[in-house]
Amino acid sequence: MAILEISVMPLGTGTPSVSKFVAGAMRVLQAEKDLKYEMSSMGTNIEGDLERLLDIALRMHRSAFDAGAQRVVTTMKIDERRDQVASIQSKLAAVKEELEKA
Repeated sequence: MAILEISVMPLGTGTPSVSKFVAGAMRVLQAEKDLKYEMSSMGTNIEGDLERLLDIALRMHRSAFDAGAQRVVTTMKIDERRDQVASIQSKLAAVKEELEKA
């Protein structure tokens, strides 16, 4: 299982607001009924099979063009472990556990 962090940034939209474009990218995720994701103010974390995540990332990227952007910059980070199962929640729990240590 992999975790993908993605941020889709439309350019050339005529306005500094990007919420319309973010909502369009999030609709791509919402259409994936069995997908775990967590949206934040600066990006979205998604967990699943890497090939599926890359396909979804491409569709999220293209959704900004579909909504009228003239240029789109998408950044991604991929965390894929093969030694153990990892999830968004397990990564957060590991850091919280370390914070609780004296």
